[in-house]
Amino acid sequence: MKYIPFTDAQKEQAANADLEDFLRRHGETLIVSGRDKRLASDHSITIRGCEWYDHALERGGRAVSFVQMHYGVGYAKAVSMLLADSGAVPTPRQRPPDTPKSFELPKANRDMRRVFAYLVKHRHIDREVVAYFARKHLIYEDAEYHNAVFVGLDADGVPRHAHKRSTNSEGKAFRINAEGSDFRYSFHHTGTDGSLYAFEAPIDLLSFISLYPEDWQEHSYVACCGTSSQPVLERIERDGINMVYLCTDNDSAGHQAAQRMAELLRVRGIDAERLLPEGKDWNDDLREQCEEAEV
Repeated sequence: MKYIPFTDAQKEQAANADLEDFLRRHGETLIVSGRDKRLASDHSITIRGCEWYDHALERGGRAVSFVQMHYGVGYAKAVSMLLADSGAVPTPRQRPPDTPKSFELPKANRDMRRVFAYLVKHRHIDREVVAYFARKHLIYEDAEYHNAVFVGLDADGVPRHAHKRSTNSEGKAFRINAEGSDFRYSFHHTGTDGSLYAFEAPIDLLSFISLYPEDWQEHSYVACCGTSSQPVLERIERDGINMVYLCTDNDSAGHQAAQRMAELLRVRGIDAERLLPEGKDWNDDLREQCEEAEV
């Protein structure tokens, strides 16, 4: 890792670099999408001049942050790469490398009474479904904030992803992926019949199973913890999937995510079908069904 004393002018020059030209120089293929360009390797990312936006992760910025994200490099390296195209790279000085951020599961509470009550009583998720995932240590309650934690494992059964969700029933919900999480291994269940049901959130995944419980363990399920396609593609590669049901939310972001995923699956020769909840999401459908049954 190098330490480079960039001037303010050099930093601004790098931030305002033409990303379209930069990416083509580095072998990337861009696709015209209205006034923007899309990466052929990831249709969720649009480029316009020095600006970018990832519609799956719902974040964006200017050229430097894109190079950091896309190439997995630090700030100094990203600026250097962008300035190199213009022939304006200063002399580096050596600096100790940055310590990479490692993944660690939040400390577990002694019990999961709050999480269990929240999922079963407030969200109306089937008690046995929650218990199934809890027994496998894929759902638990964190000790510090009593959030619900949804764990994703890799092929060797090692935790690689954790999605935290507040259990408060009022106010704005807190949802975040634990630092260092690998998106490929988000919360999932592996079945045996070659079908995969893909959702945005773990609660929607659990709600769908509660709505359609027959032989549910034979199917595979994944919660993308957002709208990234990475968890779906990982499950296809690992689990011998030949049919994907896209169960993202019934809103603009959900429709766009489903369309993007369907295209990625099509080029891989995988069949995909869109399943829509009647409400905004599958938990809305489950809660409405339960409330109607109580009347």
